[in-house]
Amino acid sequence: MASDKIVRMANQIAGFFRTQPGADQAERVAAHLKDFWGPEMREDLKRQAKGHEAELDDLVRRALPLI
Repeated sequence: MASDKIVRMANQIAGFFRTQPGADQAERVAAHLKDFWGPEMREDLKRQAKGHEAELDDLVRRALPLI
């Protein structure tokens, strides 16, 4: 999958969870990625995150260590 697409998808997921109540949005982003993304997609996101943190939503950055 194209790297810009994987980052955009992760950021969209974070945008949804940002609208939800509670203080556990990053954990919920991580849970969503674990439940609905395959291992290859999660690894691709982790690779893209290295050196490109500014492109990632804060919730995605906080979720990465949890996946």
